[in-house]
Amino acid sequence: MSKADRDARPAPENAGPATELPERASGERGAAAIKAALKTMPASPGVYRMLSDKGEVLYVGKARILKQRVTAYTQPGRLDPRLHRMVANTASMEVLTTGTEAEALLLEANLIKKLKPRYNVVLRDDKSFPYILLRLDHDWPQVIKHRGARRKKGEYFGPFASAGSVNQTVTALQRAFPLRSCTDHVFTNRTRPCLQHQIKRCVAPCVGLVAPDDYERLVEETRAFLKGRTREVQDKLAGRMQEAADDLDFERAAGFRDRIRALNHIQAHQGINVQAIDEADVVAMHQAGGQCCVQVFFIRQGRNYGNRAYYPTRTKDQSEAEVVAAFLGQFYEDKEVPRLVLVSALPDDHALITEALSTRAGRKVEISVPQRGDRRTLLRHALHNAKDALARRRAESASQRELLEGLADRLGLEAPPQRIEVYDNSHIQGAQPVGGMIVAGPEGLLKNQYRKFNIKGEAGSQDELGGDDYGMMKEVLKRRFSRLLKEDPERDQGMWPDLVIVDGGLGQLTVALEVFEELGVTDVALCGVAKGPDRDAGREKFFLPGVSPFLLPERDPVLYFVQRMRDEAHRFAIGAHRSKRTNQIGRSLLDDIAGIGPRRKKALLHHFGSAKAVADAGLTDLERVDGIDRTVAQKIWDHFHPNA
Repeated sequence: MSKADRDARPAPENAGPATELPERASGERGAAAIKAALKTMPASPGVYRMLSDKGEVLYVGKARILKQRVTAYTQPGRLDPRLHRMVANTASMEVLTTGTEAEALLLEANLIKKLKPRYNVVLRDDKSFPYILLRLDHDWPQVIKHRGARRKKGEYFGPFASAGSVNQTVTALQRAFPLRSCTDHVFTNRTRPCLQHQIKRCVAPCVGLVAPDDYERLVEETRAFLKGRTREVQDKLAGRMQEAADDLDFERAAGFRDRIRALNHIQAHQGINVQAIDEADVVAMHQAGGQCCVQVFFIRQGRNYGNRAYYPTRTKDQSEAEVVAAFLGQFYEDKEVPRLVLVSALPDDHALITEALSTRAGRKVEISVPQRGDRRTLLRHALHNAKDALARRRAESASQRELLEGLADRLGLEAPPQRIEVYDNSHIQGAQPVGGMIVAGPEGLLKNQYRKFNIKGEAGSQDELGGDDYGMMKEVLKRRFSRLLKEDPERDQGMWPDLVIVDGGLGQLTVALEVFEELGVTDVALCGVAKGPDRDAGREKFFLPGVSPFLLPERDPVLYFVQRMRDEAHRFAIGAHRSKRTNQIGRSLLDDIAGIGPRRKKALLHHFGSAKAVADAGLTDLERVDGIDRTVAQKIWDHFHPNA
């Protein structure tokens, strides 16, 4: 039980003053620390941080007048239970002043998102949105998917809710507007049309099969469609299709027909369209059972670019207006702000948030609760999605809870595990070995906490491990838990697992026990899961310390749960291994020699024909290469003959 939870427990009815003293005394200590900070606190706008005695940031807040706002915390008896616990845990404060309250609001959102304080509403959002980019930095523009900083020259359209929706839209755009999709390198070196031209998804500008003016017209049509002038583009294509049909050029007419169909497919796929709204985000929130879901719909150029669900944490004691205010501040901290934001409830400090978002966007931003018309219909649709998403999440949470309880029962654990780490290794006969760790808990798989380990061997050499699975597992576990002991020795940051599952049998379990014994880890449960005969799913054997191996019934939901986690760890480890192997394919023996850059590498390969021939060359032969003097030649020879 955390300190905050212990502080939250009600006192027994028959408890006297002695029972209440520790909590009251703790609250008074926190208030005293705040009073001490008030002595030097400025009466200006800014952001304040409350810190625990361990330096943990408990809460981040903003104020128009810092001294006046913080004074309210010096009387914890008048605060609600959540804030009372926060004050009780406060040991010191830090302050950052700003020029205006709007600047303080933006800084507050930035710090909350970065620090994730215990008593703030926190939006867990670590993904950027994808966009469609119409590249204009090449003589022959193209349409591509883009994510990240907008450094490339061109026009950006979005955001889209997911990479999948962007991919589908780009694919359909290639059918409607057959611009090139190849890289600049492929385009430059192409000598004949590629498959994309044969299936009518590219007009092959790389080999001169389209005139520049005709290609520019395609670019303009693409731009017009992406800017929402759909009817204009479709009418032009329909007119040209009719002209081709009148000229009895039915093949050309069929091409225009297929392009019109592709445009209709894009519009149908984007679901509800609100032509009355050109650019807006729709933010709808639903609360139930102490949990919260916020649905965000992205409307651009009158079309729905998809929606995404968010589940802010620590919202149980917060009103809808407070949650919406915290969400907007953190959500737009690193994202483009549209001109209109439709919300299900006006946020706290509505005027201030509007001013802050307008400052960030560099133009006027409107935040409103629609009451009628298309806007109200769109908000109701978003609310319905939020309610359904939260219901599914709560049902999944209940199911996940049952599985964790069942797992604890089967493995003899004292309580359902709140964090499970599953480990697996991947390699090919010892080459490019990689370890993978996946994490699961009450909310399912926590993919942002997955980790991969490039296995190095005890002396930094993979060669000594060969295909030693036990040695690889030992290195992975030792590195993981050595780091945990250094970074979270108090085990209060939620990063320590309750259960570790290793893919393998008694050997892997024994290795894990040795690592734990060496590091002094005694309170983490261990389990080995070996695949069945002929890798038969359903016949997995479970290995626990001091217990005879056992099987679970073939239809046991807990067995399926363990299989899914093991398969996910296997998938993650294999993916990391393949990525590493792909990166190694383009490497040369010469890449590891210090001082050998691309020019010298090219000269050596031209002279000797291969990297192996360079390795076998004598010192005198190396000196004959252009750009290789005696010092560099000696360095190359020493690299390939370390024991000479």
